[in-house]
Amino acid sequence: MKLFASMAAALVAAFMIQPAAAQELELIKPGQLSAATEGTYPPFSMRTPDGQLDGLEIRVAKEIARRLGLEYVPVVIKWESLLVGLMSDQYDFASAAMDITPERQKQVLFADGWLESGGRIVTQKDSPIKKPADVKGKTVGVLVATTWQKIAEGLGASVKTYKAESDAIQDLVNGNIDAVITDSIAAAYAIQASKLPLVMVDEYVSHVQKGFPFKKDKPNLVRAVNKALADMIADGTYAKLTEPLVGYSPAPKEPIRSQF
Repeated sequence: MKLFASMAAALVAAFMIQPAAAQELELIKPGQLSAATEGTYPPFSMRTPDGQLDGLEIRVAKEIARRLGLEYVPVVIKWESLLVGLMSDQYDFASAAMDITPERQKQVLFADGWLESGGRIVTQKDSPIKKPADVKGKTVGVLVATTWQKIAEGLGASVKTYKAESDAIQDLVNGNIDAVITDSIAAAYAIQASKLPLVMVDEYVSHVQKGFPFKKDKPNLVRAVNKALADMIADGTYAKLTEPLVGYSPAPKEPIRSQF
């Protein structure tokens, strides 16, 4: 009886760790979930001191693969080649931080939005700036020729432009400007990683969601990824993976849904 029970348990376990096969997912290679990533865009994708891939998208993609009983296989590729490689079946999907836009939705099938970002105002901890309207008449640093510059001007701020956002952040730390408008995730990572004496205003000045793009002929795979993603957000795993990097969970409250 013990032998029979052991065999039965092993059989059940085998099925539990291989749900992808049972669902007939449209994988390029059975048993593997391959994902394109840049590997050079912190905090989304980057290298650890020992050369291993890490970052928000890497952690989330790995966990999705684990929940599907698949081996996670990263494919490092340049941004401009992401969609070309996707369409030529070089990998199953791209995990690189891609904004979900109506134009891109015509080309690819996005999984449900996995991360929310957008423009946020960064200030010193004791700043009187508590909401976007408070920057009127204040000096705000932005990266030159970006949407942040237009947003700051629209809010009535006196704009100072920079060729590198790190210079704007440093000027803010030094008290040379009153605030910086930049991407929420990038700012959160900089504050967390460098332990900067800065905070972000709660209210966003713009919104965007990141999505994982797939070819449109992979609806089963996208549905499986959506379920894995929803489950890991619901059970707290997503927060445990992302909070150490940016200080909070960037899961969208209302994800943009896949358009099957």
